[in-house]
Amino acid sequence: ACFRLLCSLLLPALFLSGILCICLVVLLWGVRLWLQRKKQLSSAGRDGKRPLLVAFFHPYCNAGGGGERVLWCAIRTLQKKYRNITCVVYTGDRDATGEEIVEGAFRRFNIKLIHPVKFVFLEKRFLVEASLYPHFTLLGQSLGSVFLGWEALFKCVPDIYIDSMGYAFTIPLFKYLGGCHVGCYVHYPTISTDMLSVVRNQDTRFNNAAFITSSPLFSKFKLVYYYFFAFMYGLVGSCSDVVMVNSSWTLNHILSLWRTGACTSVVYPPCDVQTFLDIPLEVEKSTSEYSIVSIGQFRPEKDHPLQIRAFAKLLKEKRVGQQPSLKLILIGGCRNQQDEERVNNLKCLCEQLGVSDDVMFRINIPFEELKRHLAEATIGLHTMWNEHFGIGVVECMAAGTVILAHNSGGPKLDIVVPHEGRVTGFLAEDEDSYAETMAFIFSLSPEKRLEIRENARHSVHRFSDQHFEETFLLSVEPLFK
Repeated sequence: ACFRLLCSLLLPALFLSGILCICLVVLLWGVRLWLQRKKQLSSAGRDGKRPLLVAFFHPYCNAGGGGERVLWCAIRTLQKKYRNITCVVYTGDRDATGEEIVEGAFRRFNIKLIHPVKFVFLEKRFLVEASLYPHFTLLGQSLGSVFLGWEALFKCVPDIYIDSMGYAFTIPLFKYLGGCHVGCYVHYPTISTDMLSVVRNQDTRFNNAAFITSSPLFSKFKLVYYYFFAFMYGLVGSCSDVVMVNSSWTLNHILSLWRTGACTSVVYPPCDVQTFLDIPLEVEKSTSEYSIVSIGQFRPEKDHPLQIRAFAKLLKEKRVGQQPSLKLILIGGCRNQQDEERVNNLKCLCEQLGVSDDVMFRINIPFEELKRHLAEATIGLHTMWNEHFGIGVVECMAAGTVILAHNSGGPKLDIVVPHEGRVTGFLAEDEDSYAETMAFIFSLSPEKRLEIRENARHSVHRFSDQHFEETFLLSVEPLFK
């Protein structure tokens, strides 16, 4: 009797599930056909041929960080190489016009595009804001990106789709519904094996709250959630036809998560090294003030508090009257209100530590001013743990500062490495080691510092715009076949 009851319930449920699956497949197929039809009806060019639409998904294209420099260089590179293409940028920056965004790219990065770009302005960017998801942030933002991706696809169906900002969950959408060739440029894996180990070891960091680390139950639950998310992330990432990563560190994580070895390559981000190499390099003149410069957006992972605490420690231990005065200059972009609040919190920290008069904040400054600060600086400071690459690190080295970066990620594996057996910079890990290393750098003779600066300069040519263009074009070639 129980068996008959089970069968009488199970068979209709299976039948209903089958019908629903078939309906879903038919619906998705219908959507795909409708999108293909929409693409075919789009306008043709002057010669009667419809230009190839190459779309970049970059909701924060006006942010002014290293990721945006990659975007504009990638567009300029494609415009140089391919004649009958139109580049499209999906963006949520509705507070600026297309002309203002392009002008901003030139002002901040010294990048001038060859042809106009089509901007598709998205209204639902709030769906990918971290602040919308106080809990399960990774999952929330990823699902939000699917809805934002659908808005983008609905407004413009491209031939080639490149996710240039790390929203991997949009890739299957454009590949299977949009019928596009799909690629991505990964600046930072959304989840990494390092993040799993942080939770597994119950380590407190900016992305792992203290109340979770103090509870074995919460830690286990978060670990299961992270493993589930890592599986889903690997699944969507493996849909890519072309995968570009920005460093050896990112490559190792993406290969272990996505298993896309055959179509994955390292494409170092384009750093405007030539502009910085134009700064004359000479032995420092005797001065009454030395400056330490940090370049990086005001985001939590950049760990600006560590810079301020290490600087305060350096000032505290410096013997008064025996050395010139020191200034810390924090240069970076603010994307939104949260970033501005973060800057205010950093200013409060400076007051608490008694270093307000010695720390300068320079926010969203023009390129020429950035260049001037770097030309005058003695030390370039960078504190992000597991920075995926570190364009700011390269810029500091090209400008002729003595770099002091975090002993992890891209700086450790790719950038601050010996060049022809010679020292190119220094690495540190915590407040004490940063303060000690800064003191050591200032204790060196100007001639010794000049030698390190010259070594660093010679090592950064492999991160030039030209090298990026060559490797980027080689990587995206399969998308144009």
